Amino acid sequence: MTPTTTAPTAPHPFAPDTGGAPRNADYCRRACPVCNGELAPKKVEKLLRGGNHVAVLRVEAETCLHCGERLYDAATVRRFEDIRAKLERQELETFQPLGQSFQVA
Repeated sequence: MTPTTTAPTAPHPFAPDTGGAPRNADYCRRACPVCNGELAPKKVEKLLRGGNHVAVLRVEAETCLHCGERLYDAATVRRFEDIRAKLERQELETFQPLGQSFQVA
């Protein structure tokens, strides 16, 4: 009798990159790491600040249906970092203006 092998499954897209280490069981069962609630994919609005500038993005996130905690995949987090760096360096030519922002005292 030959041993059976299972094909490796792709990691959950919102699990952190572990560099080849075993993944945390919390991400396999898709439970919120804060309250253990159920996670569901949702389109969310994310505000990113860099210097005096703010960018608004609509991205996909695993969102807890109980507490609202959001989990982003590694590619989305890298995108956030790139956008924040551009905002801080004032490299704004690729961004579309939305209007004006106001601070209320």
